[in-house]
Amino acid sequence: MSERWARTVLGAYRLAGAAAFPLVGPYVAWRTTKGKEDRNRRRERSGHAGKPRPAGPLIWAHAASVGETIAIVPLLETILDLGVNVVLTTGTVTSAQVAEERLGESIIHQFVPLDLKPAITRFLNHWQPDLALMAESEIWPMTIMELGLRRIPQVLVNGRLSDRSFASWKKRPFIAEALFENMSHVVAQSDVDAERFEALGARPVTVSGNLKVDTTPPPVDERALHSIARQLSLRPTWAAISTHDGEERFAAEIHMMLRSRHPGLLTIVVPRHPERSPALAAELASMGLRVVQRSSGDRIRSDTDILLGDTIGEMGLYLRLTEIAFVGRSLTAEGGQNPLEPAMLETAVLAGRNVQNFREAYQRLIDSGAAKLVADRDMLAGAVNFLLLNDATRHSMMAAGAATVEEMRGALAKTLKALEPFIHPLIVKARLKGTR
Repeated sequence: MSERWARTVLGAYRLAGAAAFPLVGPYVAWRTTKGKEDRNRRRERSGHAGKPRPAGPLIWAHAASVGETIAIVPLLETILDLGVNVVLTTGTVTSAQVAEERLGESIIHQFVPLDLKPAITRFLNHWQPDLALMAESEIWPMTIMELGLRRIPQVLVNGRLSDRSFASWKKRPFIAEALFENMSHVVAQSDVDAERFEALGARPVTVSGNLKVDTTPPPVDERALHSIARQLSLRPTWAAISTHDGEERFAAEIHMMLRSRHPGLLTIVVPRHPERSPALAAELASMGLRVVQRSSGDRIRSDTDILLGDTIGEMGLYLRLTEIAFVGRSLTAEGGQNPLEPAMLETAVLAGRNVQNFREAYQRLIDSGAAKLVADRDMLAGAVNFLLLNDATRHSMMAAGAATVEEMRGALAKTLKALEPFIHPLIVKARLKGTR
């Protein structure tokens, strides 16, 4: 009865998606006006291919946004070195830019088709992947079902289930089982994630650790770094990165609280979504602060209060300009953002308490003394003030962060081992094709 009910619900989802498909064009056009879609590549969201399929075996890899894309770059580079083609789909304009910066022409990039049967069918008919790799928590019912019907192996890598997602799936256990039974393998980030996937019916499940740990530090344009460092001279700095709505204002208020104690203080604010920057610049200026937007190319003057990091792909620059970083989506929003990038660049890490999506990483960093959680804006102000005043503590946190990241490495090797049964036949196939 429960199995029949799950099939009925998923069948209704399929029909609803087909019925909604004519609305895809207007929906994507609306998103384009908001800067959330590439105007010249909108048809890819309906499954239309922007490029021809290369000959030989092909792996479809999907990463939703910037963080997931960066996390699987080393994995994709390894696969490409083995001679297997990769089509990488992402869901945001910013992640597409990151894919181009990190992987260039070595992969084929497409925007992911919407999870509607006509779009998925068109996408799969063209690309005909031999294997599908989904990153982290990308669980799309129609995509999973269509891959299952075509008997295309699908593996979830760097898999994680947030508290909220797990609670939601637990309310629909039969639907979860009907979907996860299509998975050939789930490679989870942590023991907790593995237990959650198994509870929802996924088999087999192995644990790799977090692929984000095995990435290289965010790159930087050395000329830009040198130029801005000269403009800053020896001014004290701190950064609020990957911030969400409300956290930028907190950073500005903290700057106003601390600048009399730390003459020349510069606060670097890097919003998670750069498209919010014009409104943020206006809001911060209305508070009486002097703001320089990185995208403007303006010089940072001695009286500049805020450097607003509104560019894409320059996190490596912003983190190298400071030794203290508050990581956002942790005070005014929930889930947290990745603390590993600032840690690997030897930055003392601060965050709010809502860091469930990176629970294990934060726990490791806290245990080693590399990170500290704060309850509110005032506690964050106190922590920033303390670290600016105490060089020994700050440097101890910085060193502990880099050491902890190094200890956590190894997820890439474990993931490749789990993928070997799926990738090895494709390597053989590619080499046989090359000898003909």
